[in-house]
Amino acid sequence: MRPAHADGTVVNVSGNEAPTEVSLELLGVFELTCCGSRVPVSLGAQRLLAFLGLRPDGVHRGAAAEQLWPDYPCHRAAANLRSALCQGRRACGVTLIDCIGQRLRISPVVRVDLLRIRDSARQIVDILESPPASSETLIDEFSRELLPGWLDEWVHSDRERWDQMRLYALEGLAQRLLSAQQYLPALQAALAATAIDPIRETAHRIVIEIYLAEGNVASAVQCYQQYEAYLQRELRVTPSSQMTDLLQRLPCLQRDWHKLRRNAPAQAPVPAPDRLLGQANGPRARNTASTPSERHGQRRRNDQSLGW
Repeated sequence: MRPAHADGTVVNVSGNEAPTEVSLELLGVFELTCCGSRVPVSLGAQRLLAFLGLRPDGVHRGAAAEQLWPDYPCHRAAANLRSALCQGRRACGVTLIDCIGQRLRISPVVRVDLLRIRDSARQIVDILESPPASSETLIDEFSRELLPGWLDEWVHSDRERWDQMRLYALEGLAQRLLSAQQYLPALQAALAATAIDPIRETAHRIVIEIYLAEGNVASAVQCYQQYEAYLQRELRVTPSSQMTDLLQRLPCLQRDWHKLRRNAPAQAPVPAPDRLLGQANGPRARNTASTPSERHGQRRRNDQSLGW
């Protein structure tokens, strides 16, 4: 048996490295490659390799069978697992799945793209290093969806976790690139985040901040208006005060707000209470007659009501 390094390079017992590298790509279309060549794998083996690739610490056989084939009886799911395991263990002449008692795990020979990219995302979120020089590559990697088109329930939960991780990574990368005045890659990172989750406001705020830092006020205002219209159309809500504060000091918007206040309809007069209306119609009410004869008649009626 030949041990292997964690980077996927297989080593002979004598210590000489063999040129065998195995890569498992889960971001985008599923692909297993060995020595640079694509390896065809059955659908059952693909699902097992992907399931274990997302769980490098391993999983119990029973749990794997239950999650991979939830609609099958236990004995049938176990049979499917044995078949997939037989097909996937040595798909390219190298042991890809380690069996340790009742636990299964992906072999250290296999380099899983998601695990590598997820480590880069954590470093950005945790601010462990300065903005990377290869930001374009990172943006491209963070923009890739986990196993698109796969409808398995276990994929949904893993996909949601990956989406949240890459959103925070893209936003953190955009902020750090903005601080370094690298506006183009910062904008690309922020726009990639808005494409993943159009409703999320954080990335849209970063886009506006980038436009303002560049002096592109019109682009910033347009971005705000488009996002505001989108929220109104989809959720009937408005952007937060954190976003409106970014543009509140702009003269163009201040003029618009003053114009709205000037054009606001005047409030209707508040009707007087009945008690006041009664007083107005009483003996001491103001004389509202228009002609002398009418005013004289009104005075006579008032005097009669007082007993004069």
